[in-house]
Amino acid sequence: MKRLLLALFASTSLMTLTPAIAADGAKPAEARTPLSELGKDDPYLWMEEIEGTRALDWAKAQNTRSLGVLQGDARYADLEAKALAILNAKDRVPGVSFAGDGSLRNFWQDADHVRGLWRKTTLESYRTAEPAWETILDIDALSKAENANWVFKGAGCLPPDETRCLITLSNGGKDAVTVREFDTTTKTFVDGGFVLPEGKQNYAWLDKDTLLVGREWTPGELTDSGYAYVLKTLKRGQALDQAVEVYRGQKTDVSVSPFVLRDADGKVVAVLAHRGVTFFESEVYLLDGAKPVKLDLPLKSSIQGYVDGQMIVLMEQDWPAKGFKTGDLISFDLAKLKAAPDKATATLVMRPTARQSVESVATTHNKLVVGLLDNVKGAALVFSHGAKGWTSQKLDLPANSSIGLGSTSEKDDRIFFTVTGYLTPTTYWLADAATGKLEQVKASPARFDASTHVVEQFEATSSDGVKIPYFVVRPKGVKYDGSAPTLLYAYGGFQVPMTPGYSGVMGKLWLERGGTYVVANIRGGGEFGPAWHEAGLKANRQKVYDDFFAVSQDLIARKITSPRRLGIMGGSNGGLLMGVALTQRPELYNAVVVQVPLFDMIRYSQIGAGASWVGEYGDPAIPSERAVIAKYDPYSNLKAGKTYPEVFIETSTKDDRVHPAHARKAAARMMELGYPVLYYENIDGGHAASANLAETARRQALEYVYLTRRLMD
Repeated sequence: MKRLLLALFASTSLMTLTPAIAADGAKPAEARTPLSELGKDDPYLWMEEIEGTRALDWAKAQNTRSLGVLQGDARYADLEAKALAILNAKDRVPGVSFAGDGSLRNFWQDADHVRGLWRKTTLESYRTAEPAWETILDIDALSKAENANWVFKGAGCLPPDETRCLITLSNGGKDAVTVREFDTTTKTFVDGGFVLPEGKQNYAWLDKDTLLVGREWTPGELTDSGYAYVLKTLKRGQALDQAVEVYRGQKTDVSVSPFVLRDADGKVVAVLAHRGVTFFESEVYLLDGAKPVKLDLPLKSSIQGYVDGQMIVLMEQDWPAKGFKTGDLISFDLAKLKAAPDKATATLVMRPTARQSVESVATTHNKLVVGLLDNVKGAALVFSHGAKGWTSQKLDLPANSSIGLGSTSEKDDRIFFTVTGYLTPTTYWLADAATGKLEQVKASPARFDASTHVVEQFEATSSDGVKIPYFVVRPKGVKYDGSAPTLLYAYGGFQVPMTPGYSGVMGKLWLERGGTYVVANIRGGGEFGPAWHEAGLKANRQKVYDDFFAVSQDLIARKITSPRRLGIMGGSNGGLLMGVALTQRPELYNAVVVQVPLFDMIRYSQIGAGASWVGEYGDPAIPSERAVIAKYDPYSNLKAGKTYPEVFIETSTKDDRVHPAHARKAAARMMELGYPVLYYENIDGGHAASANLAETARRQALEYVYLTRRLMD
């Protein structure tokens, strides 16, 4: 949970606290500023009412104005049609997951199934050019029958046969979801089955008649971040108020969620509570006994899975007492750990080098599979556990690619992989982790002419001398005279790596039309493990932005592009990056696409799920931390008399993670100062800003029309 992204601080009061000298002579705690004081004079506070009449009327008026400009461009219709054709293409390769009933399952959307089909096939059929699909649940039909705006958010199915599933449905794409029990054999919702009303919630099956659920059990029983902190067991047939509490965190936590470890046969081997103290720090409690028992693990570590009696844990900080380092993958004998949680010893599975990191972990029936990043390029290793510890074997998958770990089979050692690159359509591989045998099962069709471009990797030198790698996808015949229209993308946060990947829409709408595409692997991400992320946290945040500016300047110095032809794009945390780039170095860019951004960093912890990100950015209520944030906060650093380029700001009304007020206020403030702004707010779609493929195509076409106007014209 904490590693991504889901994006899902510890003060006992919102009132100012009086500092006291600690008995050990430590620095006294700072007096906290009441949250009510932060940004209280902001004239755009009314935009924080997410679906307030005034805010929505403003957004709709801006949509009308901006869509008139962008959709009025003669090129828009063609770009939208091409994007939609790619997104709706019937020959897309469907990704699949192993199910306990022996089938392969897939969720599919196209022009005829806008909301999507949850469906299944067999492996034998999947290998053919035209697999035979059987529909399990039609979300379009369900939405029509129930007159609802359902967005499918996945299904959690009970091992080992996985025929009883909890279907997660979102109204318009919100993070708050409704959960309903479904039977895949009858293809119907279970009469009298489990139903969890709408809320930000999480769950785990304990057995066929019992769930472990975290949610808002009574009004207001949520963390300051808006997530659950009370776990209860819910029996079949019980009302919510009959559920029995088994673990309670604190209101100042980010969240508390259940986590159940099972063996390959589906038997429960450990019931756990994950307490997110901050976004990156957590405690884990065993819930198998009469009362919760805290496991002896560092605050920055995460359980990755269970295989052959071993619980796999990734170290995200040094553990000197045990001799482990940041980035290490280790294992515990689970039986010994449960018997003596404070005395169990761990074994090293693998230690990445300085330019490597563990990107992902999966388990099959008997094997541990690790997706490794090596200088931002993928590899896959299979680990076997024996009496002498762990041994490994590298799978012979294509080099110089991104390698994604897909679904694993619990009945044997098969695992799906995806292999992709900027110019290489995704291929789907099936591996036997026990034998190393590989089979390319599917290959995605090319969506654009990649023959005209090449991929290169360069390094820029940041302000403190650190080398920052970045990828350039450019036309083969590009002239190094600064004339190439170039789009630079980055994220730089939450330990999320930016790895090479194929985008048919980007290729068709940008590369094929002569554009250059660049991805910067700046600090704050996970390209080189937890330490790469740690280097950009809180007080070090400016390093993330300096890295981005270094890559921008390196592109200009190499004459790949120039400020006139250089545009940038980023979303969410990357949207914050765009805001900082706009306010700190506007002279470097002629186009800025700001997607579902954080922007008001003085009030961010009070809106949306912002309180959960204090571990990333710092706490604005603490004066010393607010002073750091204020230096880069885009909202308060928007000034009159600057040379800001016209920006394009996007958000979604239904985004209950990064609140749309960030984007609204950014646009309103810029317009107040007299700057040109294009603004688009999708009324549905959640944090992804797209509830269906038609909305996705519209958003992408708007972006590339804007970029064309700014960088190619």
